[in-house]
Amino acid sequence: MIRKGLLMSVHPDRHEEYRRRHNPIWPELESVLRKHGVHRYSIFLHSETSQLFAYVEVEEESRWSDIANTGACQEWWAHMREIMPSNPDNSPRSEDLTEVFCLQESSSSP
Repeated sequence: MIRKGLLMSVHPDRHEEYRRRHNPIWPELESVLRKHGVHRYSIFLHSETSQLFAYVEVEEESRWSDIANTGACQEWWAHMREIMPSNPDNSPRSEDLTEVFCLQESSSSP
């Protein structure tokens, strides 16, 4: 499993709208994520800075990248464009983070 961390942001006056649009997320987008090997996906908001931290676990990097080519993802990006900084293709501006530490539960017991 590949763990990924991403940093994004939401416009300061749109926190509640961002939260509302994710609860619940569109069923067709959830289906696309699952079909492309996404097992866990969490997004956290730092309300003072409007930064978003996303944590996702994926099976393969190529399958994760392929999500961007789906109609559901492209529609979602267009839907979110007005509430977060976006690129010309409507994708959210994001920065990949480098993992420096991970504590996992051991499969063997002492």
